[in-house]
Amino acid sequence: MKIDVRGTLKLAIGLSLAALLQPAAAQEKSSVEPFQVHIEGAVIADLRDRLARTRWPDQIPNSGWQRGPDVGYMRELCDYWRTGFDWPALQLRINQWPQFKARVDGLDLHFIHARSKHQDAMPLVLVHGWPGSFVEFLDIIGPLTDPEAHGGTAEDAFHVVVPSLPGFGFSSKPSEAGWNSTRIAETIAKLMSLLGYDHYGAQGGDWGGGIVRWLASNDEHCIGAHSNFPPFSRGGSPTPVEVQRAEQRIADLADHKAYAAIQGTRPLALGFSLNDSPAGLAAWIIDKFWAWSDHNGKLENSFSKDELLTNITIYWATETMPSAVRIYHESQHSAPRPSTMTPFETRHSPPAPMGFVLFPKEINVPSRSAVEQSVPNVIHWTEMPHGGHFAAMEQPEALVKDIRAFYAIIRSVQ
Repeated sequence: MKIDVRGTLKLAIGLSLAALLQPAAAQEKSSVEPFQVHIEGAVIADLRDRLARTRWPDQIPNSGWQRGPDVGYMRELCDYWRTGFDWPALQLRINQWPQFKARVDGLDLHFIHARSKHQDAMPLVLVHGWPGSFVEFLDIIGPLTDPEAHGGTAEDAFHVVVPSLPGFGFSSKPSEAGWNSTRIAETIAKLMSLLGYDHYGAQGGDWGGGIVRWLASNDEHCIGAHSNFPPFSRGGSPTPVEVQRAEQRIADLADHKAYAAIQGTRPLALGFSLNDSPAGLAAWIIDKFWAWSDHNGKLENSFSKDELLTNITIYWATETMPSAVRIYHESQHSAPRPSTMTPFETRHSPPAPMGFVLFPKEINVPSRSAVEQSVPNVIHWTEMPHGGHFAAMEQPEALVKDIRAFYAIIRSVQ
């Protein structure tokens, strides 16, 4: 499918990138308050005590990861979590970035807001999914905001916003039904407006991938969206190699679907144990990192223990796993629009351009032609040789390179 990229971009963007918001920091409204992560020492002490008293399950000898997370590895990880993991040091690393909370549609949204030294940099919102969190993006904020220090040029600079989705991390836990992924996407659009950004780009994977597709189609202010999570599709005109690739990935993950069925139907039945047992919480999350990453049989080929446990500790300390998994139930069941949500006017112009980067151990590995049947205005497609679902953690340099390449096309239309 051939697209007139320049003509399409001009139509979708409408305005020159020179018209992007001038410095937004001074325009942030009174409802935006500074925030820093601070987990009480008593919470960490309680975590360590619970880990010490874990009742470990048995396992069929030499069965490895065939039936779930390997007990030997989980013992090793949880022992390190209890005796070696330096949460204060990781907390300092998070707090090096300016963080805030903003009141949007009755919820307090937590977010990092890291502005580039280049005042005309493009605003970019990075959107996580489950079982990730805002800390997925810690390794790419620096390269995006300060490209010259990370192999790029001033023209590659972004002002970066990284929200915690409602129900995740340090954002509010919704107390009403109806907070599905599209309504969450709406709050992110409103957050970018609250910060004064008249135009912005978006990037996301997992639930964040669907959210940024929604932003590209529905928010007039979104001038382009990049995703490392192409939607599943069997259509298009795939080559035999692409068909075999997709079928192989479906076979690989055939025994890894139960989590979505439970979270989409009976999330609270799961919530009791995940909110009470840190080892259980860790195993539930680690099972997905194992299934969806390109580690060649050893998880720590892709992620360090500190990286894994930083994300897990966010869930544990904030007690947000029960509220986070509800995104599956709310997105699969129709419910009225939450009463706290204000109106939102959807875009009237054509959808903003989209770009995709496909990593080989992603959940979905469709062909470009298949994706183009379901997603309008795809102008960029890259296939990577290595990596998986948690691209910002597993392949940060490759992801940054592709984000820059996609937005270079967007920036070229002035």
